[in-house]
Amino acid sequence: MSAAGRLFRQPWLWAWFGALAVWLATAIFTQGRGATEVLSAAMTFGAFFVIVALGQMFVITLGPGNVDLSIPACMTLAGTVAMKTMDGSAAMIPLGLVIALVIGAAVGTINYALIRLLRIPPIIATLSSSFIFQSAAIWWNRGLRVKPPELLGDFTTARIGGVPVIALVVVLLAVLGHVLLTRTIYGRGVVAIGQNMRAAHLSGVKVERIRAVTYIMSATLAGLCGYLLSAFSGGAALNMGEEYLLSSIAVVVIGGTSVAGGYANVPGLWGAALFLFLLVTMLNTFGAGAGVRLVLTGLIIIGVIVAASGGKRDV
Repeated sequence: MSAAGRLFRQPWLWAWFGALAVWLATAIFTQGRGATEVLSAAMTFGAFFVIVALGQMFVITLGPGNVDLSIPACMTLAGTVAMKTMDGSAAMIPLGLVIALVIGAAVGTINYALIRLLRIPPIIATLSSSFIFQSAAIWWNRGLRVKPPELLGDFTTARIGGVPVIALVVVLLAVLGHVLLTRTIYGRGVVAIGQNMRAAHLSGVKVERIRAVTYIMSATLAGLCGYLLSAFSGGAALNMGEEYLLSSIAVVVIGGTSVAGGYANVPGLWGAALFLFLLVTMLNTFGAGAGVRLVLTGLIIIGVIVAASGGKRDV
């Protein structure tokens, strides 16, 4: 089979086709007005989706039942503590970042401890822990919304040639994720565990070590996203992570990662993130009501997933 033939059989490509299709439909409907601005906004908000989806992708690749439902609470807690610690001071930006990452790593460690030591299924463990982390964020926040340092806020909204700087940074992060998945022992171990955990263990894969690292990485990326999103939106809000629960999973699945585990890819994450944002934008532009938007969004997402599942999956 030719290189072009192999490319078109990749499931993640359908997410990019979907994103292009809905963007063109929106541009045609508006006669091109604001098309560039819509694409720029999609790259900005898509960047936040990709950050959390990258960690979620590694978790889901571990196999059935593996999913991180603590992402929204982790984002809120990390963003809240980081913003309050920095208190608008540019000199405190590095410390705020470190705090957000440390909180994320701590959340991931607690999640894995519940899974490993108490034998709680990952879905239940991460969901139950999220209530604790969200409560901690509420206690720490106490109804206040601390503004981020101006320098940090400017970074999250800056553009180079019309392209959001934060999107460029997340593209580099995605490249690192792709290398981690396809070119390292860790990445190959994640895939092997997802395909058959027992076989992976018998072949010498450090199963529990890799699972621990994966859950810690997922929460750490959520902490990073909470830090950046708080800066972008003018401060941490207690509901800031709500839409990222299902979106992080949807981006992973639409991007071509198998929900059964054992197969993942990074390029599809960006395509899926852009597709989700542009899809909602298109339906809003068409004047669809809230109920209609939800139904159409669900049907279109199902269509993209079905189309993607027809491709041959080669890691």
